[in-house]
Amino acid sequence: MQMSNNSHDLLLGRLTLDAIPFHEPILLATFAMVALGGLAVLGFITHKQWWGILWRDWITSIDHKKIGIMYVILGLIMLLRGFADALMMRAQQAMAFGDNAGFLPPDHYDQVFTAHGVIMIFFVAMPLVTGLMNYLVPLQIGARDVAFPFLNNFSFWMTAFAAALIMMSLFVGEFARTGWLAYPPLSGILASPGVGVDYYIWSLQIAGVGTLLSGVNLIVTIVKMRAPGMTLMKMPVFTWTALCTNVLIVAAFPVLTAVLGMLSMDRMLDTHFFTNELGGNAMMYVNLIWIWGHPEVYILILPVFGIFSEVVATFSGKRLFGYASMVYATVVITLLSYLVWLHHFFTMGSGASVNSFFGITTMIISIPTGAKVFNWLFTMYRGRIRFELPMMWTVAFMVTFVIGGMTGVLLAVPPADFVLHNSLFLIAHFHNVIIGGVLFGLFAGINFWFPKAFGFKLDAFWGKVSFWNWVIGFFLAFMPLYVLGLMGVTRRMSHFDDPSLQIWFQIAALGALMIAVGIAAMGMQFYVSIKRRHELRDVTGDPWNGRTLEWMTSSPPPDYNFAFTPRVYELDAWAHMKREGYVRPLAGFVSIHMPKNTAAGFVIAAISAALGFALIWHMWLLAGIGFVTLLTAIIVHTFNLQRDFYIPADEVDRTERDRTGALQGAV
Repeated sequence: MQMSNNSHDLLLGRLTLDAIPFHEPILLATFAMVALGGLAVLGFITHKQWWGILWRDWITSIDHKKIGIMYVILGLIMLLRGFADALMMRAQQAMAFGDNAGFLPPDHYDQVFTAHGVIMIFFVAMPLVTGLMNYLVPLQIGARDVAFPFLNNFSFWMTAFAAALIMMSLFVGEFARTGWLAYPPLSGILASPGVGVDYYIWSLQIAGVGTLLSGVNLIVTIVKMRAPGMTLMKMPVFTWTALCTNVLIVAAFPVLTAVLGMLSMDRMLDTHFFTNELGGNAMMYVNLIWIWGHPEVYILILPVFGIFSEVVATFSGKRLFGYASMVYATVVITLLSYLVWLHHFFTMGSGASVNSFFGITTMIISIPTGAKVFNWLFTMYRGRIRFELPMMWTVAFMVTFVIGGMTGVLLAVPPADFVLHNSLFLIAHFHNVIIGGVLFGLFAGINFWFPKAFGFKLDAFWGKVSFWNWVIGFFLAFMPLYVLGLMGVTRRMSHFDDPSLQIWFQIAALGALMIAVGIAAMGMQFYVSIKRRHELRDVTGDPWNGRTLEWMTSSPPPDYNFAFTPRVYELDAWAHMKREGYVRPLAGFVSIHMPKNTAAGFVIAAISAALGFALIWHMWLLAGIGFVTLLTAIIVHTFNLQRDFYIPADEVDRTERDRTGALQGAV
């Protein structure tokens, strides 16, 4: 009997039938919906016989454009999951007053708000930002691909399998009940003995490896692969913001890896990094997690600042005002983002002098951010402004983000933060800058560059329906939280006794429903646009009159991006080429060297996810096998020198001749 138990522990660890939440009707209904949706998608793919295309052209692809599109698709899918959590929280808080306990038990509610934060930051905002950088940076700098194409594929699949691991926690086991940063001692083994924190740790470790490698890849691409003549001060602003973002990633994400590794050792090996006994210190965790966490906010917002710079210049019909000051402001924000992390815990006894320093640096970082807003406004001044969807999202951002920025400066004052810390005011501020800044910017970028990626515009009507529901819904959902925060209502509460608060939560729930309509309208926008793609196609290849190099290629670009490497003479390279009467070459094409697709990234990432699952459940035999298999797969791929292939010159010639007519029309 003892041997049987030992065998079970070795094979299955903590995994038993009790891990499946049969007693949770919400989770069972969710599982049924996900299963039915998955079967429907599989049936559709099988009916269309797309398996070969998906595997050959997408899953194993090392083309930066396809990988960028897959990142964006992953981010949009996870947005549905993360927003479902938000809807449940708003509905619970709108009804859970007095004797009404609501529909979410407290432990389930704690899992919901933790999962919401983790998913929205790591698996919605990060994939969307990384996807746009992946797609655009090589096109903007005149490169045929990123520096390390295989590493790009591997980075994406590490992120995707980490997202799958998060989703698995819905149906097997539980998720963390600690909040999205998992502070100890709440995340320690004594307070959280289940698998929830382990799901949190290993999903973020796997995703973090993918993000870090993607950061290295894009830095090398920008530094080493720019077109001839493109000096640093001739790079597009989006490329500048991408460079600074990826420098932050490379500097910050190893800290996240280290702190989660130490937390994991505290839980599994009984070390005492973050305990009160044996020399540990929980405040060390808080410092380390925010040394990563505050730069993470700028990792998300800096590329979006680049998007707005491209959009404002294009739709104002002018050069961007103050290009040099925009670049300097971006670099200053990058540096200062490492000097403000302690404002996240002003109330934890650091002392007046320390709090004063971090309060002042927090206020200082608003100066270069404000300079950017004024530059966008001056770009619009006396411009020929076209209020198409990307520009509408940009104007909505300016209003929303400035409100969030002002509340941020208020929170940077330590005495005010003592009153407002851990209240719903803080939640409103954070969403003000992340939704009003990051998400609105990403939606502007998706609408702006969608015709570049697919050759046709997104439907304007459904886009505007989505826009107005998002904007109005946002203000309805989060302005009441400012009021509640000033009234002293703390966050993470699932039940309230004061009935006078209920109306504010009900208004917030109405706003969340409007955002849901906005998300549905966005889905309809994609559906209608694909159905009407022949009507919405723009054959010029230059649908927005863009100013940077990506617009000199056709829409969508060929696999190799540029048949001839462009030479850059001015900042607005494509606008300069059109002014000079640029004519695409019609002869002299040569064979183009391209790397082959590979399944290694997908396989290694899948093994990593299996290893993570085994470590979560203490399946030591599976973990050992997974570790050995992972090392073997990495070594095999390292020595598997794949033969690259060449696109023959006559094929390049024929393709370019087919595309030339459309592109000459743009000139």
